[in-house]
Amino acid sequence: MKIKKIISLSCLLVTAVIFINASVKGEKDPLHKRTFNVGVTEVKDGVAGKKSIPDKIEFKDGKLFSDFLFDKFQYKWIKYRINKDSIYTDETETEVRLLEVEASTTDEKDQTLMMTFKVEEWDIEGVIKITKNDKLKKYFDFVGREKGGKPKKEKKTKEGTKKEGESLK
Repeated sequence: MKIKKIISLSCLLVTAVIFINASVKGEKDPLHKRTFNVGVTEVKDGVAGKKSIPDKIEFKDGKLFSDFLFDKFQYKWIKYRINKDSIYTDETETEVRLLEVEASTTDEKDQTLMMTFKVEEWDIEGVIKITKNDKLKKYFDFVGREKGGKPKKEKKTKEGTKKEGESLK
């Protein structure tokens, strides 16, 4: 009889721990499963290049992947950290979510890649620095927009028609 109680209590305890763990994990970060189409421009001696290189930056499980960085420098998934996550109201009275993010990694050649960027709703802009022994080797600017772009705004109703929650005068 005591063995049945012990088994049932341990099963109950394990189930409770699983549910608590699932609720604590919660949602993924705000960049999870988002993809941005960007243009990467190399900057030399403070002067931006004439031509930008198209790139795609993907975010998943706290890591980012850039086609450009993989093709040119063989950097795969790079861990990032969100330093600032805030919401503000712009001049059009629209709430805008602002994320300030930083990512860095060091490869086997002792090159360090540092990325800092801002994401405002659907737009992204930032810089990429590649250094070796604390000396700057490459510097890039990038700017772009989320794949799929900004969703369409709701159409305004014509004058004289009833809006939801309003009455006609």
